[in-house]
This record gives sequence, structure tokens and C-alpha cells, in this order.
Amino acid sequence: MRFLAISGSARRASTNTALLAAVAELARPAHEVTVFSRLADLPVFSPDREAEPLPARVQAFADLIRANDGVILSSPEYVRAIPGGLKNAIDWLVSRDEIVAKPIALLHASHRGDDMLAQLRLVLSTVSQRFATDLFLRFAFMKLAPDDIAERMARPENRAAVAAYLEGFASYCRR
Repeated sequence: MRFLAISGSARRASTNTALLAAVAELARPAHEVTVFSRLADLPVFSPDREAEPLPARVQAFADLIRANDGVILSSPEYVRAIPGGLKNAIDWLVSRDEIVAKPIALLHASHRGDDMLAQLRLVLSTVSQRFATDLFLRFAFMKLAPDDIAERMARPENRAAVAAYLEGFASYCRR
């Protein structure tokens, strides 16, 4: 299975990006996980710009989603809400077909963020017919450096949790 793992953070040393990178490492060889951490490169959404041709970076993002079997999202909470960059990316997809039937699942890198997760679940269940509401994996990695996250993810219990999560998501994608 091929998964696109989207980080909802624009930070270079993002906890969410580090989590997704570790998941990508652990996924092999059963699954291929590509991490997308360039939401800040997408232009600000405007319905006036939805007509073809799309801005090149938006088209490349949409093509990545289309090319994968499922999407995994991991995002921080900013002011108890979905980060603007992630919401902007989702807005670019609302009127397009790449996301409507695409399986989507959530990962989370913090013990906090329930307000954002509730909002994100609402948005994703609105834009996708295949949002996997029951698939969710959470780690308490807030404020850890990427190297520390990689070390913790290598622990047997975390490896097992990731393997079960990815197998569950792969099964969901095949349905």
C-alpha cells in the first residue's frame, strides 16, 4: 500500500513531521509512506484560482494525493484549531475529485489537541466519503526533538502500534 503522510505543521523541526518520518521508516517493506511537509509552499486558496490550470504547487499536491492509496494526517493544534496551512490545503481540494473517495486516517503527536482533532474530524468527514473515523493513533511526543521521536518510535511497543495502525489502514483502503 502507498500512503501519503501529510504534516499539518510548517515548522522545520516539527514534531508531526518527525512522527511521520519515523512511521515511514517503520512502514517498510510492507507499505510505502511518502511524507509531505510543504504545506507552506501552497498559495492561499481562492475560488477564483480553482479553474484549470491550477497553480503548479497545488496541482503537484493534488497529484500526490491521487497517486497514493490513502492519506495519513498528523497535525498540531494552533490556538485550539486546525493550523491555517492545513486548512488551506484542504480548501484547495474541496471542489476536486482527488479527496472525495480517498481513504484518510489520523495520527497525532501530542497528548493535547482534542479541539483541533474534533474540528479536523468534522472537516474531513465533510470532504471525504472515506474518512476512517475509527483509525487513530496518538503519541505523547510534544516538544521532543526529531531524533528523540525517532528513538522512541524504534521501541518495540511503538513499532507494534504503528504496524497495527498501518495494517488496519491498509485493510480499510482495500475495502
